Amino acid sequence: MRAALLAATTSAVLVAPVPVGATGASAAPTVRCPRVPASAASRPPRPSPPPAVPAQRVVGGAALDTAGLVVPADATAPPRVTATSWLVADLDSGQVLGGCGPHEYGTPASVQKLLLAATMLPRLDPKQMVTVTDADMNIEPGSSAVGLVAGGRYTIETIWLGLLLNSGNEAANALARLGSGTDSAAGVRAMNERAHQLGALQTHAVTPSGLDGKGQFTSAYDLALIARACFAEPTFRRYALTEQTSIPAQPAQRTKGFEIQNENQLIYRYPGALGGKTGFTDLARHTYVGAAERGGRRLVVTVLGAESAPVRGWEQGAALLDWGFTLPRDAAVGRLVEPGELTATPSAAPSALAAPGAPRPAAASGPARTGSGWLWSVIVVSGATVVGLWGGLLWRRRRRML
Repeated sequence: MRAALLAATTSAVLVAPVPVGATGASAAPTVRCPRVPASAASRPPRPSPPPAVPAQRVVGGAALDTAGLVVPADATAPPRVTATSWLVADLDSGQVLGGCGPHEYGTPASVQKLLLAATMLPRLDPKQMVTVTDADMNIEPGSSAVGLVAGGRYTIETIWLGLLLNSGNEAANALARLGSGTDSAAGVRAMNERAHQLGALQTHAVTPSGLDGKGQFTSAYDLALIARACFAEPTFRRYALTEQTSIPAQPAQRTKGFEIQNENQLIYRYPGALGGKTGFTDLARHTYVGAAERGGRRLVVTVLGAESAPVRGWEQGAALLDWGFTLPRDAAVGRLVEPGELTATPSAAPSALAAPGAPRPAAASGPARTGSGWLWSVIVVSGATVVGLWGGLLWRRRRRML
């Protein structure tokens, strides 16, 4: 199965970055992404995404404004996958190595829990003992739960592990409530503010867990920004590599303790794995974010809209990571903007389309400096315009997602 996934199409055309003076990536013909045929799945109708915002589709580089494939000109063709969109990037330098529809809207499913982590991890004391409420248990019947109980007392660290190892939706509600100080709805608002601060302008959360909700969208590019913020946190890196943990007994609720295991198979089966997050709903299909280190180089992959056959979502991510590690260290088609770069000052013109610069730590913030390599077309977008565009996302047309 894995070998079949790794086979690349021989007819793929590679899209080179656009030099200064060109009319933009959209002037070139769209190159179809190499895909494995997937069987038709029974699922609810896909929701209508919000209207495309041109300025958001070029965040990170003009060449990323494509619904098709974008890879360095001299790169080998990437593996064939079932995902509708994906992106591979360097966690440290922020260079985007390649992608398929990197700014196409997608439905996140449980990879949205990474945005919750990026928002709430710095706010919460992992050793604090807290009580789970009835409201925290308000999740879709039959959806993923770790097994917390209303009235139960747990450390915040235990709840984080329940979220990241077992994708507990009740854990997401609890962490959103605790991190906001009021309720999970306030936590979702904080998540959207954090997404905006990270430059993830195509991301809008409706639920803290990633359970489908009206108007909830993201993109492969945005997920890479969010994942980069998560992997900058040492606590997140430790949680993401935790293989198993215990959920303590709750005598007052007459429940026994039990063990949970990490559901992300990458950490068991991919050398150098750093962790990540799996996701699935009938609407979103399989989504995946994973990261790994090889030869002192850390890469992240984001996958949206995948089917589990012929191989599962995490295996598609692994194949794309393998491909990314074959590319030269200076290969790039764009870059991940830095936290706060697009909102640094109300009147600042973001350098979102600057050339990939020198490597920077994953935790770095502030605008990147232009480095060697090709020059990108620079589109000047005022900070006020960006804020206005984000406001537009909040009233976009929504459809119910289960």
